[in-house]
Amino acid sequence: MLKRILGAALGLALAGAAQAQEAPQRPAPDLEMWRLDCGEIHVSNLDVFSDAFLYEGQQKTLTDSCYLIRNGNRYLLWDTGLTADAIRQPVEQGPFRMTLRTRITDQLRQINVRPEQVNFIGISHYHGDHTGQAADFPGATLLIGPEDMEFLRNWPDGAARFTRWISGGGTVETVAGDRDVFGDGSVVMLGMPGHTDGHHSLLVRLPQQGAVLLTGDLYHFTEQVRNAGVPSFNADRADTIASFARFQAIARSLDARIIIQHEANDIGRLPAFPESAR
Repeated sequence: MLKRILGAALGLALAGAAQAQEAPQRPAPDLEMWRLDCGEIHVSNLDVFSDAFLYEGQQKTLTDSCYLIRNGNRYLLWDTGLTADAIRQPVEQGPFRMTLRTRITDQLRQINVRPEQVNFIGISHYHGDHTGQAADFPGATLLIGPEDMEFLRNWPDGAARFTRWISGGGTVETVAGDRDVFGDGSVVMLGMPGHTDGHHSLLVRLPQQGAVLLTGDLYHFTEQVRNAGVPSFNADRADTIASFARFQAIARSLDARIIIQHEANDIGRLPAFPESAR
């Protein structure tokens, strides 16, 4: 009896192995990513980016970058930059002076992508330098942290930019934690709360260049990585520190290239638009 049971088990194992060998391998996603110019932010006093007085008296000009990611014939726009009003008149808020050279839609026209082709808008967080041109893509499904969506509903500027989605005219999918955007593991929104309660970063697994991690506003510039600088205006310090640790662990596990979205040196490591990373 025991021999028959063992024989049957072995037969099933061998059959399963044979089926696994015969199973077709899923082809790698046809993936492509463009970095977009979504503005520039001059900060006259970096001290607001640390609650431990790490950057007192320092100045820096930050980039404001967004990203278009193509998976086959589907598109994700990651963040939507400064409001187009900043083209005509710089926006000044406290130590920040924000300017914009060109709209996202004008850049997409150069690579023959129409606004209606954008399937998803992924928002790292609700701040105005990441949500300014969302209304230019009314047909896209909005992907955003639930806490940040709730904030937008009650923020006059947010309500104006996201009227279509808040009113129910557009599709909203709130993302609590992580979200596999295209369902094949190629692009994953990563829950990284702290900067805001619903903040996300983005993992992009490019077939040729490997894994890329887009920070959102987990970090704003390189010094914050070295000294774990936590902005005084972050929603939760403990969540921020925990997100720092998780983000760095993912980067090590995947040997990923980190792109700080506001850091010019990092942005410069990606192909200049209209070239793409693959």
